[in-house]
Amino acid sequence: MKHLFVAGILSLSLIAAEKPQSPNTLTDKERKEGWKLLFDGKTTNGWRGAYKDKFPDKGWSVQDGMLSIQKSDGSESQSFGDIVTTGEYGDFDLTFDFKLTDGANSGLKYFVVEQQPKPKGSAFGLEFQVLDDDKHPDAKMGRDGNRTIGSLYDLITATGKKANPIGEWNTGRVVSKGQHVEHWLNGKKVVEYERGSEKFRELVAMSKYKAPEYNANGRFGEASKGHILLQDHGDQVSYRNIKIKTL
Repeated sequence: MKHLFVAGILSLSLIAAEKPQSPNTLTDKERKEGWKLLFDGKTTNGWRGAYKDKFPDKGWSVQDGMLSIQKSDGSESQSFGDIVTTGEYGDFDLTFDFKLTDGANSGLKYFVVEQQPKPKGSAFGLEFQVLDDDKHPDAKMGRDGNRTIGSLYDLITATGKKANPIGEWNTGRVVSKGQHVEHWLNGKKVVEYERGSEKFRELVAMSKYKAPEYNANGRFGEASKGHILLQDHGDQVSYRNIKIKTL
């Protein structure tokens, strides 16, 4: 009987040890390593509308631990607008979960600079593409699939990726240290490049970012620091577990 009791205690301990971490929280280990939450799961603290001094009045919502943009007309940053972090970041390790709906399009941008005059669409920055590759037409545009999920939008195609089905959570990650940048999707590195390198500038010259407006205040994508941006592209997309560590 004693052995059964001990075995039961051990089984309960294993179950407790295997309990997944709650969304939008930091472990003691993460805190010690310098991680910080960019979204607390309850409020919009730390975020504001792009080119605005406050958070959008409508379109974006916080519910059930998710930061979501509602569906509108599919246009880029026109209905409710993008949101950006109040802080700016240079060398960082950033992780985030995202969940798409059918045919949805969004994106997470980094090194975002709010250039003047304000562009018609989204604020300028490097973009980790968030997209339903099967149903959104953007996946077949650009060059060689460089607008598909996980890609450096319109510049570098994500390779070797495995996205989870629509309606399930995916985990994205962007690591930037000096010139070196990596995109990760669900634990696998899918993009790697050097910002400001000759190769990077060649890719920019072959993309939509070669246009003068993207380079009015310096070369595109080469700012020393910038905001993190979540994009309103007229589709319903949710985010959570947005964490960052300064490197």
